[in-house]
Amino acid sequence: MLRAVLLDAVGTLLHLREPVGASYARLARQHGVVVPAERLDDAFRRVLRSAPPMVFPGEPPARVPGLERAWWQDRVRETFRAADQSVRFRDFEAFFAAIFAHFARAGAWVPAANAREALETLRAHGRRLAVASNFDGRLHGILRGHGLSGCLDLVWLPGEAGCAKPDPRFLLGACRRLRVEPTEAVLVGDEPEQDLAAGRAAGLATVDVRSLATLLELPARIRALEEETAT
Repeated sequence: MLRAVLLDAVGTLLHLREPVGASYARLARQHGVVVPAERLDDAFRRVLRSAPPMVFPGEPPARVPGLERAWWQDRVRETFRAADQSVRFRDFEAFFAAIFAHFARAGAWVPAANAREALETLRAHGRRLAVASNFDGRLHGILRGHGLSGCLDLVWLPGEAGCAKPDPRFLLGACRRLRVEPTEAVLVGDEPEQDLAAGRAAGLATVDVRSLATLLELPARIRALEEETAT
């Protein structure tokens, strides 16, 4: 039996209400900087692909939120530089504070279609549920804001794990916390390398969320995986 289901957050369980570039451009205008949203969106993707993992091994838990914030501040600064080298903010810290707070709000995100119903069905089937994401500690408040926290046994983040996807140790750590073997767990995600390849490398079954019409199909897909394994 697949006793545990690990779900990625962004792109799987949650989606942005508007593209990153649109949010950056809108808030930047309020701080006197005009850069097209499309250029910011493209720059953000490039910056994130080349960014170091948001991990701080050996740091005490009390320092992790500040280190996560500093990590994002560097990425936001790099995004604007990549989009337009001539950009100068009068007060970059004030702008960054607004951006960081914006993405901490539940209202900046929308749950995937039928997310809560799918989680409740999986729990009714006796499965342990976790979100395993490379996001930061703001994710806890976002999940609470959308009424999803009560459906979860664990929210597993790099700041606690000391590593991040696609490192298989990240998913193995989540399995240990859930008290299941990797072969008893399934990872649900949308990223080919960070989610699906990482899940397989750690020994988990995987489900590409893009192959589902909505998350309501997930319980049946997991039952099908169990039947395949049994035969």
